[in-house]
Amino acid sequence: QVQLVESGGGLVQPGGSLQLSCAVSGIAFGLFGLAWYRQTPGEQREFVAILFTDGATNYADSVRGRFIISRDNSKKMALLQMNILKPEDTAVYYCNIFDPVRDYWGQGIQVTVSS
Repeated sequence: QVQLVESGGGLVQPGGSLQLSCAVSGIAFGLFGLAWYRQTPGEQREFVAILFTDGATNYADSVRGRFIISRDNSKKMALLQMNILKPEDTAVYYCNIFDPVRDYWGQGIQVTVSS
């Protein structure tokens, strides 16, 4: 059974940093690309960052230069380093792993940026 479990969310002040982690089990993690999405109440889930298996990355314009996506294959972890956080980054963040024919999602974790 494939499981993705996010951690590292919480409350942070504007300008602060958080690192989200996503522990993956039940699948050959190294063969999958990974991505992070986020969603606020009443809005559609939106793309945040993506890391392909060849190492290529892409970011939403709203987070480029502040967020860094990475992976630790030895630990089967997807990571999202979030710096210079803004109130508009407040959302539930979701981990996603994918290959050409399937993808899997975590349950989501709340990040709140507020003073």
